[in-house]
Amino acid sequence: MAREPRSGEQGGGGGGEGGDRRRGRGRDRNENRQDRQDGDELKDKLVTINRVAKVVKGGRRFSFAALVVVGDQKGRVGWGAGKAREVPEAIRKATERAKRTMIRVPMREGRTLHHDQVGEFGAGRVILRAAPAGTGIIAGGPMRAVFETLGMGDVVAKCTGTTNPHNMVKATFAALGRCTSPRAVAARRGKKVSDLLGPRKDVAEGAAPEAANV
Repeated sequence: MAREPRSGEQGGGGGGEGGDRRRGRGRDRNENRQDRQDGDELKDKLVTINRVAKVVKGGRRFSFAALVVVGDQKGRVGWGAGKAREVPEAIRKATERAKRTMIRVPMREGRTLHHDQVGEFGAGRVILRAAPAGTGIIAGGPMRAVFETLGMGDVVAKCTGTTNPHNMVKATFAALGRCTSPRAVAARRGKKVSDLLGPRKDVAEGAAPEAANV
């Protein structure tokens, strides 16, 4: 009696399993591609990473604590801290937390603050000042990372308290969280923006020559 070839049986079963594996790998590639596309919209910066040692009976166990800021460079920014046994895992945890705690900061002309602000957190104290166009970012390392991911082009910042990166970043976010725009203030007070700021300077200057010609 003729016997069915064993190789054909194995080939059929292997083909099915192989097809499932290929389809699984295709889904993984699509998911990874989607994750990269979502991640490309945000810019993250590693502010600092610290090695922590825990003394146990057998010796010392080392872990790493990372501080990361994330922003879309269009007015949204967040910070996060993560701790793990490996550096990449700590950075991943910090990045995930930063994405969940993002805030929106109003900016004048999309480049600087509407007004000066002071932020405090613990022993950290920072002063943020609006700057004219072309000034750039004049700030220390941790604050510079926040402004770059936020997308702010002109700002002057000074740290007058502790230089601990965690307190500096938290104090900076405390100051940015209190920033507001003239439009928001006008809406809250039931007025127009022109009532708060007065007539625009360029309009007044443009009206002067016309009056002189008349």
